[in-house]
Amino acid sequence: MEMTEQLFWLFVLAIPISCVAWTVTHEEVFREPREYCVGRSKCGKSILERKFFYLFTCEYCFSHYVTIFFLVLTGFKLLIDDWRGYLIAGFALVFTANAYMSIFAFLRQAIKKEKTEIEVMKKSVEPDEKEATDSIH
Repeated sequence: MEMTEQLFWLFVLAIPISCVAWTVTHEEVFREPREYCVGRSKCGKSILERKFFYLFTCEYCFSHYVTIFFLVLTGFKLLIDDWRGYLIAGFALVFTANAYMSIFAFLRQAIKKEKTEIEVMKKSVEPDEKEATDSIH
């Protein structure tokens, strides 16, 4: 596979990896299982149990396992055409997927901040409008 094709695969394959990792570790659809995992990661009897359940609460940790799944699924290798290519691809995919998730988190935060500011502005304008209508009547 040529270098440009490998880079294309790297940047495209990181998209579903980041999507799955983010959805499982942040979104409402997995809230109950995630809360269960958080509880077990804090109160598990053994360190192995606590670490196992922690993997489902951290997008960075979970992205490693999602990446392994996608490497097995696709057979993607980076730079070298043997087992070392899998290793390099794995870490490159984790890095790229986490960069995507960081960008996504930043955008979500900016959008949420903007929505909150709009709501605050609406509430500050509503009393002024009410006063204006009251003075007309």
